[in-house]
Amino acid sequence: MSLDVPRAETRPERLTAHEALQRLEHERTSRLTQLRAIEEGRADAEDQVIATQRDTVRRVLAEVEAAVARLGDGSYGICGGCSRPIPVERLEILPYTRFCVPCQRKASG
Repeated sequence: MSLDVPRAETRPERLTAHEALQRLEHERTSRLTQLRAIEEGRADAEDQVIATQRDTVRRVLAEVEAAVARLGDGSYGICGGCSRPIPVERLEILPYTRFCVPCQRKASG
């Protein structure tokens, strides 16, 4: 029996391009599935709720596509407000985000 305690893994400061692309592709697939379900489920009923859901999914899809473009040009993971790296924990949760939390709060407020 060993008394060695494994070290806690340290998180990298940035996602690799491959990890980021995987997360973004997952987001894209999820949003496209949502959009198809919305459009197929209520194709004949254009009520406000369905229109709002569809617009929200399309907006997120556009954000995902913009994040893929940032990945391609090397600006992925850099805050659009303060130009500092976005923490990897935030990118893991919201891989298409353009802002760190403080700058997102400023942009929303």
